[in-house]
Amino acid sequence: MKKIIIIAALLISILGFSQNEKTLHSFTVNDISGNKYELSQLEGKKVLVVNTASKCGLTPQYEDLEKLYQTYKDQNFVIIGFPANNFMNQEPGSNEEIAEFCQVNYGVTFPMMEKISVKGDDIHPIYEWLTSSTLSDVKWNFQKFMINPDGTIAGWSKPRTKPFDKDITDWIEGN
Repeated sequence: MKKIIIIAALLISILGFSQNEKTLHSFTVNDISGNKYELSQLEGKKVLVVNTASKCGLTPQYEDLEKLYQTYKDQNFVIIGFPANNFMNQEPGSNEEIAEFCQVNYGVTFPMMEKISVKGDDIHPIYEWLTSSTLSDVKWNFQKFMINPDGTIAGWSKPRTKPFDKDITDWIEGN
């Protein structure tokens, strides 16, 4: 009986440990053009993951996100945008329309992924991981998740938090 309890405890701890080992680098997503994008290629970089929308009052954040990316991209930093239509139909376009909107209106050069769901029954696995790991549901468009170079979550910020907020820039700069 004692052996069974020890084995059961070991299995529970191993299963729990393996789930905690999941990182951003564990995921493969599709970019906005439909190509596979293995997030393992971002190992060693700080990553800001942002759910975006083109018809939102916060859409002008694209401009500062692009400036943030240009400021820090040579310092092992990248932004990944995930368009989502979960909030009041504020991202109704196709992937092609979203890509064109981002380029024409904001000159976005950071990687944009295909449109996904960031909450609800059809939540994308990457956002299921982000929200379950931080115990924070996505509240609105432009919520930001800060990911460490090892793929673990460093923190998150509210949608209205500006891209150049001190908490975000301090994290990028390692302060």
